[in-house]
Amino acid sequence: MKFFRSLLLPLALLSALTLVSAEDGPVFEMRTYYANEGKLDDLLTRFRDHTVALFEKHGMENVGYFVPAENPNNVLVYFLSYPSRDSRKASWKGFVSDPDWKEAFAASKVNGKLVAKVESKFLTLTDYSPKLRIKKSKKPRMFELRTYTTAEGMLPHLDYRFANDTIGIFDKHGMTNVAYWHPMSDHDERGKTLIYLLAYKDAAVHEKAWAGFRADPEWKKAAARSKERAGGGLLVKNGVQSQMLKSVDFSPMR
Repeated sequence: MKFFRSLLLPLALLSALTLVSAEDGPVFEMRTYYANEGKLDDLLTRFRDHTVALFEKHGMENVGYFVPAENPNNVLVYFLSYPSRDSRKASWKGFVSDPDWKEAFAASKVNGKLVAKVESKFLTLTDYSPKLRIKKSKKPRMFELRTYTTAEGMLPHLDYRFANDTIGIFDKHGMTNVAYWHPMSDHDERGKTLIYLLAYKDAAVHEKAWAGFRADPEWKKAAARSKERAGGGLLVKNGVQSQMLKSVDFSPMR
C-alpha cells in the first residue's frame, strides 16, 4: 500500500489537513434504519425495487447497503455519496417530491409502517483514506464497521498512527481498507471520532487477520510510539465499537 504523504508532515500540520480540508470534498451520509418488527424484508424490497434507482435518478451515488451479521434490532445500514451538502439537500428535495417515490412509499406501508427510527451521520474521507472503490466482488465479502472515540485532543495522534502505520499493517494481514471517515463539523462527534470500514474474504479470514495484527511486533511498536508521542492513551474507555456487516443483494459494494 502506498503510504500517505503525512509521513513527512509535522503532526500539527497533519491535524489541520485531516480536520479541515475534507469538508469541501465529496460528502458521505451513513444512514441507519431500524425496521419495525417483521418489516425488514419489506423495507429491503422497497429499496431493491424502488429506492435505490430513485436515489440514482436524483443524483445520489449508492455506495453500499448492509445488514448486521447478527441483527436482533432489524437494522439496515447504508452509505450514500454527494458532491456537497448543498447537492445533498437538492437531491433529497427532488426525491421526496418524486411521484414515483410517493407511490412506492404509500404502497409499502399499506400493512403498517416499515421504519421505526432513522439515524443519519454526514462524513468526509480522511486524507489518508484509500480511494473508495465501489465494486461488487465475485463472492460477497464480510465487512466490519469500526468507530473509535478518542480522548480530548487525541484524534490527530490517532490519525497519524493510522496514516503511517495501522492501514499498512492491516493490509499486510489481509484486511481490505475500504474507507476512513470523520464526522462533519456540525456533528458532536467531530474532532474526536474516526469511523472506518474494512472488508474480508470471509469470517475465517477476519479472525486470522485480527489475531495476526494484534500479535504483530510492528503493530506493538507503532502503538507504543503513538502513546509515547501523545503522552498517554488515545481512546476513551470502551472507545472502540465494532459491527460485522453483510452486504445485501442490491448493494453496489459487495
